[in-house]
Amino acid sequence: MTIAAILKDKGDIQSLTPDSTVAQAVALLAEKRIGAAPVLDGGKVVGIFSERDVIHCLQSDGAAALERRIGDVMTTAVKSIGPNESAIGALSLMTQRRIRHLPVIDGDTLVGFVSIGDLVKYRIDRIEADAAAMREYIQSA
Repeated sequence: MTIAAILKDKGDIQSLTPDSTVAQAVALLAEKRIGAAPVLDGGKVVGIFSERDVIHCLQSDGAAALERRIGDVMTTAVKSIGPNESAIGALSLMTQRRIRHLPVIDGDTLVGFVSIGDLVKYRIDRIEADAAAMREYIQSA
């Protein structure tokens, strides 16, 4: 299965701008119950802001971190994938890089954002479907 197939079941992409504050980002993450959001500047992905970034900010700056700009504290070493890549390939990349979120970029356009949870859910669904098909095959033989 490709990443594009997984994106069909996902909703809108929640994003931030480099000028958003950490407080605004925390509000978005909490409201949408998500762990990260891509940071867009002029439609281009320039970073990712995640729960881990919040923790690092609070550890270094305390409550003052809430007023900092996302552009100053986001993760900028962004790895991305294309919509035609396999879900297994994306899962492998996330595991190797120890990251939990990947922007999905087609050309220069952000078309989605997947989490490791999305990919694990896909794998579990596939394993369950394969097991059901095997049981059905065995019972019909």
